[in-house]
Amino acid sequence: MRKALLFLSIFATVAVLAQQPAPAVKYPRASQKAVLTQTIGTTDMTITYSRPGVKGRKIWGALVPYGQVWRTGANEATTIAFSDDVTINGQKLPAGTYSLHTIPGEKEWTLIFNSVANQWGSFNYDQAKDALRVKAFPTPASFTEWMTFEVPVVSADQATVALRWENVAVPFTVNSNTTAKVLAAAKTALANAKPDDWRTPSSAASFALDANMLDEASQWAAQSLKAGENMNNLWLQARILAKQGKKTDAIVTGEKALAKKTDKDSAELASEIRKQIDEWKK
Repeated sequence: MRKALLFLSIFATVAVLAQQPAPAVKYPRASQKAVLTQTIGTTDMTITYSRPGVKGRKIWGALVPYGQVWRTGANEATTIAFSDDVTINGQKLPAGTYSLHTIPGEKEWTLIFNSVANQWGSFNYDQAKDALRVKAFPTPASFTEWMTFEVPVVSADQATVALRWENVAVPFTVNSNTTAKVLAAAKTALANAKPDDWRTPSSAASFALDANMLDEASQWAAQSLKAGENMNNLWLQARILAKQGKKTDAIVTGEKALAKKTDKDSAELASEIRKQIDEWKK
């Protein structure tokens, strides 16, 4: 009797297990997913796409026909997202996430930023929902097996983004207008700074120096020094003077910065100041 019950129990367990769904198998895609992230000044850009391969095929005008809307990759439509308003090849595009479709041509492409971000390929693409269309111009490029996006040039305000596949590159520019936005914000912060606040004008002056706006840099460094001289803002003033071509004044101000060093100041920065002063003296 016990053997019969044991057999029935085993049989029931096997029957239950047989009814369970088989574990899902995750297979790799032929065109793998990739994500490109790039900060342009203070604006974040993210491109999410799948990378088809050439695999010995002719791509342009063949696998990817000219004159037809293309998903700009494989699988789901490629998406491109911006954290702030930008301009694409000089035309305005609000912050947001877009599907990026293209119409390839032998001599001219159309880049399409469509407001429906999540869609499969371009099969349900609706032109009425385009946020922006701009022209771009393909150039010959070294062979690229797997389609890719890259950012060969980037600055505080602008980046060049290039789609590359087979023997073609299609560049376009993204402008974040960061310098103008930061400059406006800095002026507001400076107007509200307290008389003893040396950090706010020092930060603004450092930004202006990096942007080669020497008049603003000099003015804001003076405001910082007026709030209280220290090694940091004196060294900033010395670098501004050097960039203005006033090396003798820069050396004097740099020595003054070192004389202001306290135990709380960075020894590494002091060493860098000394090295730079010695360079200016040569």
